[in-house]
Formats: sequence, C-alpha cells, structure tokens
Amino acid sequence: MTTRRTGLREEKKRATRVALREAALRLALEHGPAEVRVDDIAEAAGVSPRTYNNYFSSREQAIVAAVTAERESRVAAAVSARPAHVRLADVLADAILEQYTEPRDHDELLLIAASPALRDAFLDAAAAIEHPLAAAIDQRLGHPDTPAPRVLAAAVAAAVRIALQQWLRPPAAPLASGGLVVPSGSLPDLLRSALAALAPALDAAEEQARQRSRG
Repeated sequence: MTTRRTGLREEKKRATRVALREAALRLALEHGPAEVRVDDIAEAAGVSPRTYNNYFSSREQAIVAAVTAERESRVAAAVSARPAHVRLADVLADAILEQYTEPRDHDELLLIAASPALRDAFLDAAAAIEHPLAAAIDQRLGHPDTPAPRVLAAAVAAAVRIALQQWLRPPAAPLASGGLVVPSGSLPDLLRSALAALAPALDAAEEQARQRSRG
C-alpha cells in the first residue's frame, strides 16, 4: 500500500510539473516571455505560485523545460539501450545527436533565440543530462563507488553546452542587447566536434573496465 501511495504521489508530481511547463510555454508563445509572470503560469496550471516555486525557480526555467521535454532521460535511455559491445564514445555521440538535433518546432526555437534570458536557461539545461547519464555510463562500465561515471557525464554535459553556445552565440557576430540570435553553423557538426574531444577519456575508461572484468 505504501509503495502504491508513493507511486501515485510521484505521478501527481510529474503531472504537475508537465502542466506547469506546458502552461509556461503556451503563455510565452501567446504573449511573449517578458509578459508572462509566475502567477500567470501557476493560475493556468491550476496550482498556487508557492507550488510553482517547488518545481521551477524562474519562468525561463519552466519554458525551457517544456522545449527540452525531459531530454535528459531520453539521452540516458538511449545510452542504456545500446549493445555493450558498441564503443561508448559512439554510443554517447549517437544519443546526443539524436536528442539534440531532432526536428524542432520553429516557433519554440525562435522564442529561445529571441530572448537572452531564455538562451541562458536553454544552455544551463544541458547540465540536467549529467545525473541520469552518469547512471547509464556506470551501468555500462561497472564503476561502483568511483567518481569516473560522474566525471565523464559532467564532461559530456559541458561539451554539449559548449556546442550549443557556439550554435546560439557565434563569436563573430556581436549581440545587441535583447536582439534576436540566428543559430549559426551545423549543430550536428558542432556537437560531434565537442564530443570528439572526450573520446580518448571514454576509450580509456572502457579499457579499464575490460581489464577489471578480466580480473
């Protein structure tokens, strides 16, 4: 009975989170993100502002959560689903590219690109892949009680953030305050390049795992 109550409670929390992020995105698309207040989002989702603050720290965080839509769990699931014999560096690259370059809603991308605060929140959201990805890497490598999976996952999250930053903030194009940024370059190429820098460390971690398994 306790397990069932816990499961229902977690499902209710997840439903509340989804309702809040979807309300935030809808209102931002309708009125512009600068015109959306936390109170508006909470009212649209049928909860109190206090409840809202239990899930998101800002309107930008909620809007970006709707755009990314639990991408971090999908990345980790994709890594876990790949056969163990496939090179970890390739598994991670495939999972990241699949989830970060899937077709986007044009209006959502324009919303992010037009707002400096949303761009910052979008870049910060890359860190959310770290914890679920660390668990997936740990499962593949079997590094119990060591920091290796967390270090590798943190490095992957940093690489993704750098690639997204290059894509949204091309260094040769000075930004006017509050101005629209047009994504520049090929996001798949930027992600591949950033992740390629981690390949030696990932290969070394796999080799250590193989040696350990051989005793």
